[in-house]
Amino acid sequence: MKIADILEQASMPIASPAYPKGPYRFIDREFFVVSYESDPDAIREALPEPLEPDGSNKVMFEVIRMPDSAGFGDYTESGIVIPAKFGDHPVNFTQQMFLDDTPPIFGGREIWGFPKKLGHPELSVTGATLTGHLEFDGVTIAIATMGYKYQHLLYDVEHGTQCHPDAILKKLQKTQVNLKLIPDVDGSLAIAQLVAYEVADVTVKGAWSGPASLQLFHHANAPVADLPMLKSLGGVHFITDLTLPYGRVIHDYLKP
Repeated sequence: MKIADILEQASMPIASPAYPKGPYRFIDREFFVVSYESDPDAIREALPEPLEPDGSNKVMFEVIRMPDSAGFGDYTESGIVIPAKFGDHPVNFTQQMFLDDTPPIFGGREIWGFPKKLGHPELSVTGATLTGHLEFDGVTIAIATMGYKYQHLLYDVEHGTQCHPDAILKKLQKTQVNLKLIPDVDGSLAIAQLVAYEVADVTVKGAWSGPASLQLFHHANAPVADLPMLKSLGGVHFITDLTLPYGRVIHDYLKP
């Protein structure tokens, strides 16, 4: 294989790349998000400098069903997201992620620095209840529930009441930030960056809110309970189409 051919590849292994080049389009991407109040000291500990807590003491537990993901397949993902600040700019920091499909694990870690590990999340409806269930190495580590399509959600963006899909657009288009750490061949860090991105081409197909419950269980290798659930702030459930573009470096720890 010639050098030019090597440099055209999207990813490893060279014989069968794990994922193609982006951007990546998601159809009928379904989110279930439970917001909760957590311990401010635990939040501060979980945020890498120079990110700072936004003062809300809020954390979000997410389960996302992705049945139609260009280049990545059909999979489900779950994780912990912390609202924060980068300077004066509000961002969401993705602190932990667990999913059941290898191409988005490889691509997510290598391109954007998503903190992805192999797990077994599920999003399901039984009777009148929407349930997000997360299992890691055969052990349940999180259970989230909400009334299924309990309250049709079309918020007024400015007043937080009703009635416009721009509330979901505003939520999705907020800057997302990951801590990307890639080792060099000697074990030292070759890459240590904060990577930011914003999703694009968003279409909101449906959105609902309702009272929600969340249980987090301690696990040595999947520490979701290190950000304890002190008080549920409710849940949202929405379905969208969107595009995940490439990101950008907003802070490089290896450069002065």
